Amino acid sequence: MDCPSEEQMIRMKLDGFKQVKYLDFDIPNRKLEVYHTDDVDEISKAIGQLGLGDSFKDTVDAEPPVGKDEKKQRKILWWVLGINLGFFVVEMATGWISGSMGLIADSLDMLADSIVYGLSLFAIGGGITRKKKVAGISGYFQMGLALLGFVEVLRRFFTESETPLFQWMIVISIFALIGNLISLWLINKTDSKEAHMQASVIFTSNDIIVNGGVILAGVLVYFLDSKWPDLVIGGIVFAIVMRGALRILKLSK
Repeated sequence: MDCPSEEQMIRMKLDGFKQVKYLDFDIPNRKLEVYHTDDVDEISKAIGQLGLGDSFKDTVDAEPPVGKDEKKQRKILWWVLGINLGFFVVEMATGWISGSMGLIADSLDMLADSIVYGLSLFAIGGGITRKKKVAGISGYFQMGLALLGFVEVLRRFFTESETPLFQWMIVISIFALIGNLISLWLINKTDSKEAHMQASVIFTSNDIIVNGGVILAGVLVYFLDSKWPDLVIGGIVFAIVMRGALRILKLSK
């Protein structure tokens, strides 16, 4: 497991297994502990059907861990979701105004994170069928936006187009970077080792890297007086968004 969508895939796959009592994900180490009753073969087979390159290690008698402060975690995830959705709107608007594909692509990356956070929160108390439907709609929507972004990058690549306003690229990305740093601080504040919080740390850390990439592209646009750095970072981030969309779509199957 290397991202929140893979965790979601496993959770949804095992949702109907009454013998599964608790799932303890260790995403950085690509490890999952399943606390269950009855035989493990059916569970192992279901996970194997996802094609994530899993391997069975061992089974021992154990008691599920005591639950954490879920109310606090939910509150923080709502804040992180709000920050991501807010910057999605801001970056999408300023991206079109400034002519920056890097900002537009980064806004879709924020949207991708919002979808994953939203699915995690939506899943609580919701049925598996409804969750899959939402995942499918979200995945296709994200994929459509990413494809439109690729088309626009290609159009600007092969035609004469204005150099983006580097000031907007740098300033807005700095604010987005601050937003992601706040999100990371909030998530780490829970001091939680649970899967969904670890996944949020990974996603937010990746966002910080993307923010830095857009800032660097803005600096290069200024020094080179060229649109190419913006198109390159835009294409890279759109590819990341497309990969995320495909994984989200896999959740709906």
